[in-house]
Amino acid sequence: MSKQLLVFLFFLFLSGAFWLILTLNETYEQEVKVLIRIKGVPRNAVLTSSETDTIRVTLRDKGWVIMGYLYNHTTMLNIPFKTYDRGQGKGAVSSSELKRLIELQLESSTSIISMKPDRVDFSYNNGERKRVPVRWAGRVIPEQLYFISHVQYWPDSVDVYASSEKLDSIRAMFTEPLNYAGFRDTLMVDCRLAHIKDVKVVPEYVRIGFFTDVLTEESIDGVTIQAINMPKGKVLRTFPQKVKVNFITGVNQFRSLRPEDFTVVADYQEIMQHPSDKCNIYLRNVPHGISRATLEMKQVDYLIEEE
Repeated sequence: MSKQLLVFLFFLFLSGAFWLILTLNETYEQEVKVLIRIKGVPRNAVLTSSETDTIRVTLRDKGWVIMGYLYNHTTMLNIPFKTYDRGQGKGAVSSSELKRLIELQLESSTSIISMKPDRVDFSYNNGERKRVPVRWAGRVIPEQLYFISHVQYWPDSVDVYASSEKLDSIRAMFTEPLNYAGFRDTLMVDCRLAHIKDVKVVPEYVRIGFFTDVLTEESIDGVTIQAINMPKGKVLRTFPQKVKVNFITGVNQFRSLRPEDFTVVADYQEIMQHPSDKCNIYLRNVPHGISRATLEMKQVDYLIEEE
């Protein structure tokens, strides 16, 4: 390498260093993240709000000081639970107090321009909890001619910590909105449960299995007609005694169906109120996963006898 090139590189480096010094000596405003953590929570208390939160703070200082904050990525601020507990399951750090605590973590030359949010609120209870089932929410649609025959959760229920009023109103914990479409095989999803303010859920994540089946139009014969609201000493006989049910279901589910899984009834009280040669019959119950279930006939001949 020639002497002239070395001299050139030296002065290039020197000019760059001077430029960097002058640039970093200017005053800048920069947004940094401050991680807030509630510390010293008593053993008999459970935080129902998030244990950590992030505040975005806009700072003003010389460039070299700002560079130091950016290099650290996130400033940590520990909030002592006991100091800011206001009782009755609530705690708060006011805007002015929060600003003072953050300033203690900064260089003396740094000034705070703004904070978002500008205060910290937290909630807790004394261990009150409730176990509720998990349910999915959103849009989960399999491919055409397929349907969701079964949904399974791992775990199928979670522990919810909140105030007594909120616990009374929570019947289930739903997932964050899901969005899946056009699948035909079993779909396995790991997802987070929806966040509710001042409610803690354990665990926060669940796995859901959406099991699919192929739609088919089928029928099952031999479903017995049952009499309801019969007075003592009387017997209702229908002709025929058994009927056929038509429905749509999955191929796999159809293989396990039996006539006893369906309930078809004839109502004695209705017969007495509206006497006729024939009585109406109704499909009262069908197994889960059956859709568009209809009876092959809706009226049958009947005879009422004394026992």
